[in-house]
Amino acid sequence: MRYPNVFRPQTIGGCTIANRIVRTAHSTGATGDDLIAYHEARARGGVGLAIIEIAGVNTDSPTGIPVHSDSVLPWYEQLSARMHVHGTKVFQQLWHGGITLQRVPGQRPIGPSPIPNAMVGVTPRPMSTGEIDDVVADFAAAARRVEQGGLDGVELHAAHGYLLGSFMSPATNVRDDDYGGPLVNRVRFVREVLSAIRAEVSPGFPVGIRISGDEFIEGGIDHTEAEAIARELEGEIDFLDVSMGTYWRFHKFLSTLDDPLGYELDNNQRVTEVVEVPTIVTGRIMTLDHADHIISSGMADMVSIVRAMIADPELVVKARDGRESEIRPCIGTSMGCVAQLMTTGRIQCVVNVAAGAEAEVPFETPAPADALKKVLVVGGGPAGMEAARTAALRGHTVDLYEMTGHLGGQVRMAASVPPRSDLGAITRWQAGELARLGVRVHLRTPVDPDLISGAAPDEVIVATGSRPKTPGFQLSSPTIPVPGADLPHVATSWEVLGFGGRAQVGSNAVVYDDTGTFEAISVADELLAAGAAVTIVGRHEQLGAKIPFPPATVEASRERLFAAGVAFVPAMALKRITEDSVTAVGLGLGRETTFDADTVCIVTYHDLEDELATHLVDEHPDAGFTVHLIGDADGGDSIHGAIRSAAAVTRTM
Repeated sequence: MRYPNVFRPQTIGGCTIANRIVRTAHSTGATGDDLIAYHEARARGGVGLAIIEIAGVNTDSPTGIPVHSDSVLPWYEQLSARMHVHGTKVFQQLWHGGITLQRVPGQRPIGPSPIPNAMVGVTPRPMSTGEIDDVVADFAAAARRVEQGGLDGVELHAAHGYLLGSFMSPATNVRDDDYGGPLVNRVRFVREVLSAIRAEVSPGFPVGIRISGDEFIEGGIDHTEAEAIARELEGEIDFLDVSMGTYWRFHKFLSTLDDPLGYELDNNQRVTEVVEVPTIVTGRIMTLDHADHIISSGMADMVSIVRAMIADPELVVKARDGRESEIRPCIGTSMGCVAQLMTTGRIQCVVNVAAGAEAEVPFETPAPADALKKVLVVGGGPAGMEAARTAALRGHTVDLYEMTGHLGGQVRMAASVPPRSDLGAITRWQAGELARLGVRVHLRTPVDPDLISGAAPDEVIVATGSRPKTPGFQLSSPTIPVPGADLPHVATSWEVLGFGGRAQVGSNAVVYDDTGTFEAISVADELLAAGAAVTIVGRHEQLGAKIPFPPATVEASRERLFAAGVAFVPAMALKRITEDSVTAVGLGLGRETTFDADTVCIVTYHDLEDELATHLVDEHPDAGFTVHLIGDADGGDSIHGAIRSAAAVTRTM
């Protein structure tokens, strides 16, 4: 059997789970049938246990799952029925946000002590013992509804600094009553919740807990404290789920590609090994091969794979069947899942256009085309390859032309920088899919109107990308080139990364960040690797300011660069560049600052390579084919946008 450890059943309490792959609780922004469809797609894809996202146990801590009311029961019955038919067990995570909740008029967040959450910044009101009793009762009633609705177990969310976790942490609990001080007191609230739940549910109904193996707060829970908590509670739980982090370092409980695969394991296995109950670990675990090793080595009994199954809901069954090469990879940016959730309220995925929209959008089998066509794609970046792949899946005959000798487009540049090398997984997968699906790929083949006319396509998809604007452009003075930008030691981002020329790197580098994206961060990484001291001068107030939800997406990169000695100077425009210096001026201030520099990189906006599409539309209106412009050539500026624009065209073509 492939992955024998993964495909061994696991018993938790009175519940037997078919395999060892778990999808631990994570918010989606979906509700109702949309949320069921999201989880049902992963159940169909082979996951053994799904722990459903936070359900607030009372109206002071509401979520999209109203577990505080019997109104949730019909929804639970639908959820359990649709999940169980695929053999997947379903637990509900029970939650109270506590000090992480925002203040609403007339109501402050509650917590153990008047210590604000680092991200929210609102001083909470310490709970009275009567309020603690009320919340204990709320958790118990919620657990009763979970079982009554047909689900298979519950998990208490006592990680990440939420209410239960904040009571256990010495960093946020400075009470001097029976709920504060020594560990036995700090876990009292959780112990009372567990006891109350046991009194409400049937014998054997699984009840477990999620804790942080390290909070990353000075004076908070570290692995030693987490080990003590696990020992203290082991006799009252059926399973232990160990995560990491709090809002003090938000990215650590769902880290990006800046951290290695399995980044939580070194710390958290110290916690799992001190208990005998079944354990769950998580943290950028992307493959069944990795999961099988974790289980066989004794680090944990079960392994959570969340983001990799957002990217490919069918990961488990594909791997089980020996189709690993067909698994669409997660690239670990958090730009689609976490960033979209936190900024738009709904989960998406950079590489999977169906994520969060499963009720309407099929994952991998778009409907066959009504009429089969000949499709010509120009450009072999992520947009062009996604267009070619999807068109081929729908039955069209597809030719893809790429001017260079390699597929991948600008992703090849971004992935050439080691901290972001995981980005290349998606374009390598796309290239493999083109071969599997029979797409004819023509490398080193520039495309002009004569080639297109000779090919006689029905549809032409132009995905020719973009390139950095003329040296000297900056948005603060868009029609006035920066004096000195034509000097030989001034480079574009592409030249620093070794594409279209190679910059000569000296000892003192200044990077001007006009866009507030990862492009300047990657340039800084490359210059550091070449031995230069790096100063980033930015138009924005923060490094990576235009990247959505920085605490989850860019904070790890900031930490890495600043720890390496990179300086960041905000809110500046370039004034002039000389052979050995850069002078910048404060935006709106007029104060000039001069930096020593023998290497300068201006990271600015791009010009769209849309000339071919424009020419075809304007000069060949009766050529017999339809022209579509997608990706960066149509104004996009991300892998996320490239793949979505390609899918929008080819799923309806």
